[in-house]
Amino acid sequence: MALVTIDGDNLVVEIKGLDKLWALKSSLTIPLANVRGATADPDIAAEPKGIRAPGAHVPGVITAGTFHLDGEKVFWDVKDPAKAVVLELADERYARLVLQVDDPRETVALVENALSGRK
Repeated sequence: MALVTIDGDNLVVEIKGLDKLWALKSSLTIPLANVRGATADPDIAAEPKGIRAPGAHVPGVITAGTFHLDGEKVFWDVKDPAKAVVLELADERYARLVLQVDDPRETVALVENALSGRK
């Protein structure tokens, strides 16, 4: 599970619990200028993940870590697809972050409000 917050001009993702071990990452900080949007997407778990390197993938249990698909890097941290949020990025190491959060609608609203405040 991940906790998404806004700290000044940055989006901060903190990976919680044992997910740090599976994802091989404890946090990510992304400038808001590089965040293109956020959507709640429970169906993303059914899409191809690509090549895992490094991370963990046990279908139906957990997808965590860095995955390479179609020339892009995507960071995953999802156990429950019903709580998945996709953050689209530009000019970053990852093209997308696919994260499980407590409340997908609240997280999407937080990101969208932060982005609209920048315009």
